[in-house]
Amino acid sequence: MSRSILSFESVRNVGLALPGVVDGLYYGAKALKINGHMLVCMPVNRSAEVNSAVVSIDLKRRASLLKARPDLYYITDHYAPHAVMLMRLSYVSRDDLQRTLKVAWEHVSSLKAADRGEAVKKRSARSSGTAAGKRMSSKKTADRP
Repeated sequence: MSRSILSFESVRNVGLALPGVVDGLYYGAKALKINGHMLVCMPVNRSAEVNSAVVSIDLKRRASLLKARPDLYYITDHYAPHAVMLMRLSYVSRDDLQRTLKVAWEHVSSLKAADRGEAVKKRSARSSGTAAGKRMSSKKTADRP
């Protein structure tokens, strides 16, 4: 019996069945998010293999999964410093996908509310400029002859 190769659309369908998960973008790529945090997305870095997905995961759990299933999960230098791993969609079964997204959902859902608040503050500061940044701008202007 042959297994069909899953796509990001399959990931999306399974992920959207989890509580609080919504469609979104992450670095311009299709993604699923919870409270603004990336759950899973399409990789944008060229180091990722074709037909892969980037999955949020606790670093300790990532290490055990990479060791147990190197055929399914992998990491590249680009993604190594982050709490994510890559999943080969061409090798994943629907059951493995459901289990992996459940683990990712538990990880992202466990992030402290304070962490979520900090992420929102950082995004707001980048888009509107911080008070400190505004003070620096006015200082530069004041120093000009």
